[in-house]
Amino acid sequence: MSEVSDDPIRRRRAQVARWTTLANRAGYLLLATAVVLFFVALVTDFSRTLATLVIAAFVAACVLLAPTIILGYAVKAAERDDRERGL
Repeated sequence: MSEVSDDPIRRRRAQVARWTTLANRAGYLLLATAVVLFFVALVTDFSRTLATLVIAAFVAACVLLAPTIILGYAVKAAERDDRERGL
């Protein structure tokens, strides 16, 4: 474990992994919120306010999830490559 803390690249990679995990959770929470709001809007009168909230939550989820999913895969691939090379 001390190797990870001594290597600045691995420290930075761990930091990116933590931030992507948090952003993923927030993005999926926003996506779930958009779905719940959509079904609430379907059951009720589907007001302009609810439609705006659904769209805002969905757009925010997409903005958060797109880069964090890619960065998450990049971190995992870099770690796997390091393990395969014995670093």
